[in-house]
Amino acid sequence: MKIPRRIFGLAFFVAAILAFSPASLPQKSDSYYLVYVGTYTTKQTSKGIYAYNFNATTGQLSSIGLAAESTDPSFVAVHPNGKFLYAVNEVGDFNGMKSGAVSAFAIDPKSGALKLLNQVSTHGAGPCFVSLDKTGRFVLVANYDGGSVATFAIQEDGSLSLVKGFVQHSGSGVDKERQEGPHAHWIGVSPDNRFALAADLGLDDVLVYKLDDVRGGLTPNTPPFAEVKPGSGPRHLVFHPTGNAGGSASTRVVAASGIVMQGLLAVLAMGDQAGRPDGGANGL
Repeated sequence: MKIPRRIFGLAFFVAAILAFSPASLPQKSDSYYLVYVGTYTTKQTSKGIYAYNFNATTGQLSSIGLAAESTDPSFVAVHPNGKFLYAVNEVGDFNGMKSGAVSAFAIDPKSGALKLLNQVSTHGAGPCFVSLDKTGRFVLVANYDGGSVATFAIQEDGSLSLVKGFVQHSGSGVDKERQEGPHAHWIGVSPDNRFALAADLGLDDVLVYKLDDVRGGLTPNTPPFAEVKPGSGPRHLVFHPTGNAGGSASTRVVAASGIVMQGLLAVLAMGDQAGRPDGGANGL
Protein backbone atom coordinates (compact mmCIF):
# COMPACT_ATOMS: atom_id res chain seq x y z
CA MET A 1 0.00 0.00 0.00
CA LYS A 2 1.32 3.42 -0.92
CA ILE A 3 1.31 5.85 2.00
CA PRO A 4 0.98 9.56 1.11
CA ARG A 5 3.86 11.84 2.00
CA ARG A 6 1.52 14.13 3.93
CA ILE A 7 0.97 11.48 6.60
CA PHE A 8 4.68 11.10 7.27
CA GLY A 9 5.82 14.62 6.42
CA LEU A 10 8.16 16.40 8.79
CA ALA A 11 5.90 19.46 8.68
CA PHE A 12 2.74 20.67 7.02
CA PHE A 13 4.26 23.97 6.01
CA VAL A 14 7.61 25.59 5.44
CA ALA A 15 8.78 29.14 6.00
CA ALA A 16 11.11 31.25 3.89
CA ILE A 17 12.69 34.34 5.45
CA LEU A 18 13.58 37.55 3.66
CA ALA A 19 15.29 40.56 5.19
CA PHE A 20 13.26 43.76 4.85
CA SER A 21 14.60 46.53 2.66
CA PRO A 22 15.11 49.79 4.59
CA ALA A 23 12.03 51.32 2.96
CA SER A 24 9.78 48.63 4.34
CA LEU A 25 11.20 48.35 7.85
CA PRO A 26 9.16 49.45 10.86
CA GLN A 27 12.34 51.50 11.56
CA LYS A 28 12.70 50.38 15.16
CA SER A 29 15.82 48.30 14.49
CA ASP A 30 17.65 46.46 11.74
CA SER A 31 16.35 43.07 12.79
CA TYR A 32 13.01 42.86 11.00
CA TYR A 33 12.35 40.17 8.44
CA LEU A 34 9.58 39.21 6.07
CA VAL A 35 8.61 35.56 6.52
CA TYR A 36 6.63 33.48 4.03
CA VAL A 37 4.85 30.30 5.04
CA GLY A 38 3.71 27.70 2.53
CA THR A 39 0.75 25.47 3.37
CA TYR A 40 -1.49 22.66 2.19
CA THR A 41 -4.84 23.87 0.90
CA THR A 42 -6.60 20.71 -0.34
CA LYS A 43 -9.32 19.79 2.18
CA GLN A 44 -7.93 22.51 4.45
CA THR A 45 -9.03 26.04 5.35
CA SER A 46 -5.70 27.48 4.22
CA LYS A 47 -5.68 29.37 0.91
CA GLY A 48 -2.02 29.52 -0.06
CA ILE A 49 1.12 31.40 1.01
CA TYR A 50 1.03 33.62 4.09
CA ALA A 51 3.30 36.50 5.10
CA TYR A 52 4.52 37.48 8.56
CA ASN A 53 6.71 40.14 10.15
CA PHE A 54 9.50 38.69 12.25
CA ASN A 55 11.45 40.67 14.82
CA ALA A 56 14.75 38.84 15.29
CA THR A 57 15.51 40.84 18.46
CA THR A 58 12.34 39.98 20.36
CA GLY A 59 11.42 36.80 18.52
CA GLN A 60 7.93 38.16 17.87
CA LEU A 61 6.13 36.90 14.77
CA SER A 62 3.11 38.91 13.63
CA SER A 63 0.76 38.05 10.80
CA ILE A 64 0.46 40.19 7.68
CA GLY A 65 -2.06 37.86 6.07
CA LEU A 66 -2.52 35.95 2.85
CA ALA A 67 0.26 36.90 0.42
CA ALA A 68 -1.02 34.88 -2.53
CA GLU A 69 -3.64 32.27 -3.22
CA SER A 70 -2.05 29.07 -4.49
CA THR A 71 -2.91 25.37 -4.47
CA ASP A 72 -0.91 23.27 -1.99
CA PRO A 73 2.25 25.44 -1.97
CA SER A 74 3.92 23.06 0.48
CA PHE A 75 7.47 24.37 0.12
CA VAL A 76 8.75 27.83 -0.79
CA ALA A 77 12.15 29.38 -1.52
CA VAL A 78 13.19 33.03 -1.89
CA HIS A 79 15.60 34.16 -4.60
CA PRO A 80 18.93 35.52 -3.27
CA ASN A 81 18.11 38.97 -4.66
CA GLY A 82 14.98 39.11 -2.49
CA LYS A 83 12.73 39.98 -5.42
CA PHE A 84 11.18 36.62 -6.23
CA LEU A 85 9.69 33.61 -4.46
CA TYR A 86 9.23 30.10 -5.86
CA ALA A 87 6.74 27.54 -4.55
CA VAL A 88 6.01 23.94 -5.44
CA ASN A 89 2.35 23.07 -5.89
CA GLU A 90 2.17 19.57 -4.43
CA VAL A 91 -0.60 18.18 -6.61
CA GLY A 92 -0.93 15.13 -8.82
CA ASP A 93 -2.89 16.67 -11.69
CA PHE A 94 -1.77 19.83 -13.44
CA ASN A 95 -3.46 20.93 -16.65
CA GLY A 96 -4.66 17.40 -17.27
CA MET A 97 -1.21 15.86 -16.79
CA LYS A 98 -0.04 13.53 -14.02
CA SER A 99 2.21 16.23 -12.69
CA GLY A 100 2.60 18.92 -10.09
CA ALA A 101 3.67 22.49 -10.71
CA VAL A 102 6.13 25.14 -9.59
CA SER A 103 5.04 28.77 -9.33
CA ALA A 104 7.07 31.96 -9.60
CA PHE A 105 6.05 35.11 -7.72
CA ALA A 106 7.31 38.69 -7.54
CA ILE A 107 7.67 40.04 -3.98
CA ASP A 108 6.35 43.43 -2.92
CA PRO A 109 8.78 44.27 -0.08
CA LYS A 110 6.52 46.98 1.36
CA SER A 111 3.27 45.02 1.63
CA GLY A 112 4.57 41.45 1.53
CA ALA A 113 2.13 40.62 -1.27
CA LEU A 114 3.10 38.12 -3.95
CA LYS A 115 2.27 38.58 -7.63
CA LEU A 116 2.09 35.40 -9.71
CA LEU A 117 4.51 35.56 -12.64
CA ASN A 118 3.91 32.11 -14.09
CA GLN A 119 3.40 28.46 -13.28
CA VAL A 120 4.94 25.48 -15.09
CA SER A 121 4.72 21.71 -14.93
CA THR A 122 7.33 19.83 -12.89
CA HIS A 123 6.79 16.72 -15.07
CA GLY A 124 6.22 14.63 -11.96
CA ALA A 125 3.43 14.30 -9.43
CA GLY A 126 3.59 15.63 -5.90
CA PRO A 127 6.55 18.04 -5.96
CA CYS A 128 7.56 18.59 -2.34
CA PHE A 129 10.78 20.61 -2.42
CA VAL A 130 12.18 23.59 -4.31
CA SER A 131 15.59 25.23 -4.10
CA LEU A 132 17.86 27.53 -6.11
CA ASP A 133 21.42 27.10 -7.29
CA LYS A 134 24.17 29.35 -5.92
CA THR A 135 24.06 31.71 -8.91
CA GLY A 136 20.33 32.33 -8.65
CA ARG A 137 19.85 31.31 -12.28
CA PHE A 138 18.17 27.93 -11.82
CA VAL A 139 15.36 26.41 -9.76
CA LEU A 140 15.52 22.74 -8.74
CA VAL A 141 12.47 20.64 -7.81
CA ALA A 142 11.99 17.19 -6.25
CA ASN A 143 8.83 15.31 -7.26
CA TYR A 144 7.93 13.01 -4.38
CA ASP A 145 5.06 11.01 -5.86
CA GLY A 146 6.62 10.99 -9.33
CA GLY A 147 10.03 9.94 -8.04
CA SER A 148 11.88 12.41 -10.24
CA VAL A 149 13.82 15.67 -10.21
CA ALA A 150 13.69 18.66 -12.55
CA THR A 151 15.43 21.97 -13.16
CA PHE A 152 14.21 25.27 -14.61
CA ALA A 153 15.94 28.44 -15.79
CA ILE A 154 15.00 31.74 -14.16
CA GLN A 155 14.16 34.43 -16.69
CA GLU A 156 15.15 38.09 -16.30
CA ASP A 157 11.70 38.98 -14.95
CA GLY A 158 11.85 36.17 -12.39
CA SER A 159 9.48 33.85 -14.23
CA LEU A 160 10.42 30.25 -14.97
CA SER A 161 11.28 28.55 -18.24
CA LEU A 162 9.91 25.18 -19.21
CA VAL A 163 11.88 22.24 -17.81
CA LYS A 164 15.60 22.31 -18.63
CA GLY A 165 16.73 19.14 -16.88
CA PHE A 166 14.74 16.08 -15.87
CA VAL A 167 15.67 12.68 -14.42
CA GLN A 168 13.24 9.88 -13.60
CA HIS A 169 14.44 7.73 -10.71
CA SER A 170 13.75 3.98 -10.65
CA GLY A 171 13.90 1.16 -8.14
CA SER A 172 12.52 0.52 -4.65
CA GLY A 173 13.54 0.04 -1.04
CA VAL A 174 13.11 -2.58 1.67
CA ASP A 175 9.99 -1.01 3.21
CA LYS A 176 7.23 -2.16 0.85
CA GLU A 177 4.71 0.35 2.21
CA ARG A 178 6.83 3.48 2.02
CA GLN A 179 9.48 2.45 -0.48
CA GLU A 180 7.46 0.71 -3.20
CA GLY A 181 9.11 3.06 -5.71
CA PRO A 182 11.27 6.17 -5.92
CA HIS A 183 10.27 9.20 -3.85
CA ALA A 184 12.55 12.18 -4.41
CA HIS A 185 12.26 14.26 -1.24
CA TRP A 186 14.98 16.92 -1.55
CA ILE A 187 17.30 18.42 -4.16
CA GLY A 188 20.01 21.03 -3.76
CA VAL A 189 23.45 21.98 -5.00
CA SER A 190 26.92 21.40 -3.63
CA PRO A 191 28.76 24.42 -2.16
CA ASP A 192 30.74 24.89 -5.39
CA ASN A 193 27.54 24.70 -7.48
CA ARG A 194 28.96 21.93 -9.67
CA PHE A 195 26.73 19.14 -8.44
CA ALA A 196 23.01 18.71 -7.76
CA LEU A 197 22.22 16.15 -5.07
CA ALA A 198 18.85 14.47 -4.56
CA ALA A 199 17.75 12.55 -1.45
CA ASP A 200 15.35 9.78 -2.50
CA LEU A 201 13.34 8.34 0.38
CA GLY A 202 12.13 5.38 -1.70
CA LEU A 203 15.55 4.22 -2.87
CA ASP A 204 17.69 4.82 0.23
CA ASP A 205 20.06 6.71 -2.05
CA VAL A 206 21.45 10.19 -2.41
CA LEU A 207 21.81 10.64 -6.15
CA VAL A 208 24.48 12.96 -7.52
CA TYR A 209 24.23 14.86 -10.81
CA LYS A 210 26.59 17.19 -12.60
CA LEU A 211 24.81 20.52 -13.01
CA ASP A 212 25.21 22.25 -16.37
CA ASP A 213 25.81 25.85 -15.29
CA VAL A 214 24.87 27.15 -18.74
CA ARG A 215 21.63 25.34 -19.56
CA GLY A 216 20.71 23.85 -16.19
CA GLY A 217 20.73 20.24 -17.36
CA LEU A 218 21.43 17.24 -15.11
CA THR A 219 23.92 14.46 -15.94
CA PRO A 220 24.47 11.45 -13.64
CA ASN A 221 27.80 11.63 -11.86
CA THR A 222 30.32 8.77 -11.84
CA PRO A 223 29.61 7.11 -9.44
CA PRO A 224 25.96 8.21 -9.59
CA PHE A 225 24.82 7.79 -5.99
CA ALA A 226 25.66 7.03 -2.37
CA GLU A 227 23.68 4.45 -0.40
CA VAL A 228 22.34 4.94 3.11
CA LYS A 229 21.16 2.35 5.61
CA PRO A 230 18.37 0.22 4.06
CA GLY A 231 14.96 1.43 5.19
CA SER A 232 16.26 4.74 6.59
CA GLY A 233 14.55 6.76 3.86
CA PRO A 234 16.75 9.88 3.41
CA ARG A 235 14.63 13.03 3.34
CA HIS A 236 17.12 15.87 3.51
CA LEU A 237 20.83 16.63 3.65
CA VAL A 238 22.96 19.61 4.55
CA PHE A 239 26.58 20.59 3.99
CA HIS A 240 28.64 21.85 6.91
CA PRO A 241 29.21 25.61 6.49
CA THR A 242 32.94 25.65 7.32
CA GLY A 243 34.03 24.60 3.84
CA ASN A 244 37.42 23.17 2.91
CA ALA A 245 40.48 22.65 4.99
CA GLY A 246 43.52 21.93 2.88
CA GLY A 247 41.42 20.37 0.14
CA SER A 248 40.43 17.39 2.28
CA ALA A 249 37.05 15.91 1.38
CA SER A 250 36.72 14.54 4.91
CA THR A 251 36.39 18.06 6.35
CA ARG A 252 32.92 18.48 4.90
CA VAL A 253 30.27 16.44 6.66
CA VAL A 254 27.00 15.60 4.97
CA ALA A 255 24.10 14.23 7.00
CA ALA A 256 20.81 12.68 6.01
CA SER A 257 18.37 10.87 8.29
CA GLY A 258 20.89 11.19 11.10
CA ILE A 259 23.57 9.28 9.15
CA VAL A 260 27.05 10.67 8.50
CA MET A 261 27.37 9.91 4.82
CA GLN A 262 31.02 9.13 4.19
CA GLY A 263 29.89 7.32 1.04
CA LEU A 264 28.53 10.56 -0.38
CA LEU A 265 31.80 12.32 0.31
CA ALA A 266 33.56 9.61 -1.66
CA VAL A 267 31.12 10.02 -4.54
CA LEU A 268 31.64 13.79 -4.66
CA ALA A 269 35.40 13.45 -4.31
CA MET A 270 35.56 10.99 -7.21
CA GLY A 271 33.39 13.21 -9.35
CA ASP A 272 35.52 16.21 -8.49
CA GLN A 273 38.76 14.41 -9.30
CA ALA A 274 37.33 13.35 -12.64
CA GLY A 275 36.65 16.96 -13.52
CA ARG A 276 39.97 18.45 -12.38
CA PRO A 277 43.29 18.14 -14.18
CA ASP A 278 45.13 18.06 -10.86
CA GLY A 279 42.74 15.52 -9.33
CA GLY A 280 42.25 17.76 -6.31
CA ALA A 281 39.14 17.89 -4.15
CA ASN A 282 39.14 21.62 -3.39
CA GLY A 283 35.70 21.96 -4.92
CA LEU A 284 34.17 20.04 -2.05
